[in-house]
Amino acid sequence: MSKVKVISAAVISASVLLASQAALAYQAGDVFVRGGYAKTDTGSSNGNLAGDSLNVQSESGFTYGLGYLFTNNVGIELNGSEKFEHQLNTGALGDVGTTDRLPVNLMVNYYPLGGYESKVQPYVGAGLNYTRFSGVPSDVEIKDSYGAAAQVGIDLAVTDNVMLNGFANYADVDSDYRVNGDTIGNVEMEPVTIGGGVTLRF
Repeated sequence: MSKVKVISAAVISASVLLASQAALAYQAGDVFVRGGYAKTDTGSSNGNLAGDSLNVQSESGFTYGLGYLFTNNVGIELNGSEKFEHQLNTGALGDVGTTDRLPVNLMVNYYPLGGYESKVQPYVGAGLNYTRFSGVPSDVEIKDSYGAAAQVGIDLAVTDNVMLNGFANYADVDSDYRVNGDTIGNVEMEPVTIGGGVTLRF
């Protein structure tokens, strides 16, 4: 069983046991931080290199988030993860190296149950993704990417200030692949990241 499945199962099990002990109402002025672990699925057909199909392998890593609520129902969140080190391969050549991908999302979240005393606080968000690539050979450059991002998630109250969190987010990543300054292909991904962890509210 993967680490993500284990963490997700632990989040669900613990929430069933502990959620009855607390009620939570998101309110204007709340600040929260999140930490967790997630797997990002890059899908398939992730662009091309010199006309050859490119695949970017999926990876897992630690995630983080920082947010603020302007009203009971609407807030902003900056979230991301540690660098995901992805293996790259093509249809003809096989493995062609690795690249580090560092995603950062700026989201506007909507909390439909904000202001209501509820142990379960779902949310949805939309915003912008910035992705920085690094760690490729010195003659190779994968340009930074800007694109749309979206997420869904849920907080399950353990206490008034501690919640178990589960989430899924999506980003649109599109970048040029350059060798010695010449563009020889592109990297196109729509990674879906699914994970779980803990939210602390202040």
